[in-house]
Amino acid sequence: MTDDHHDHDHTAHGGHAHAPASYGTAFAIGTALNLGFVVVEAVFGFLGNSVALLADAGHNLGDGLGLVMAWGAYVLSRRRPTAAYTFGLGKSSILAALFNALLLLVAVGAIAWEAVQRLIHPEPVVAGIVMAVAAVGILINGATAMLFASGRKGDLNVHAAFMHMLADAGVSAGVVLAGLVISFTGWLWVDPVVSLVVNAVIVFATWGILRQSVTMAVAGVPDSIDLAAVKRHLAEMPGVTDVHDLHIWPLSTTETALSCHLVMPTGHPGDAWLVAAGVELKEHFRIGHPTFQIETDPTHACPFAPDEVV
Repeated sequence: MTDDHHDHDHTAHGGHAHAPASYGTAFAIGTALNLGFVVVEAVFGFLGNSVALLADAGHNLGDGLGLVMAWGAYVLSRRRPTAAYTFGLGKSSILAALFNALLLLVAVGAIAWEAVQRLIHPEPVVAGIVMAVAAVGILINGATAMLFASGRKGDLNVHAAFMHMLADAGVSAGVVLAGLVISFTGWLWVDPVVSLVVNAVIVFATWGILRQSVTMAVAGVPDSIDLAAVKRHLAEMPGVTDVHDLHIWPLSTTETALSCHLVMPTGHPGDAWLVAAGVELKEHFRIGHPTFQIETDPTHACPFAPDEVV
């Protein structure tokens, strides 16, 4: 397609990369295990009068709901583009990760409030119940985390699920420790203190996900991509004398798009060059949807050349 003297070309690429189909099963198993355990933990938390156990149940409920949303986003992101949604619904995975993080941070406030109340007015705790239920939680959360372990580096949605489950396993271990200390010492303050530690773990595990998902939601450059390195790579390609109007943004938690203008005074490089350039971007930077606009006259001022122009 020609726009004035510019050529606007897409590299050839065989479809979009999605998380493997096995994650559908992983989300189903993980969701069922966690929501089932939430019921067990809440019941025994009330019976054992343990705010630490109830705090962990609230956290697990948030994670269970988060898994449901992540699962739904995973399904939506695999749908083909339509006339209304030409990029598909991949960004639903970004929104799921964002909602997941916000949901957990809201839960932190409620947990902290209850823990502080228990510090001021300590109440008896049935340590044996607390320890037994939390021990089961270590197994369930640990097993669920392993379902997502292999995909945690390539998908923020899967990474969020993995981190939450791993944090839950650690939190459950802390609850077991609290029950053990209470059974030997009778120190009731240990239970709400563990609840506050639960909060710290949640915030630590969630903050990075919140920051990344907000960046992705507003079309920021994904953390895994160095914009300057991409620009250098493009500028060093044969025939390219200048790169401008460079934009990189996420299409989903697994897919990244790029568009830019390349000044090539020797003329249009041809389709084979464009395909090769796209392959290199995919291999080096995991950018799978590049669009190049070729400019062959360096004396013609492009209105999008200044960095501050969008």
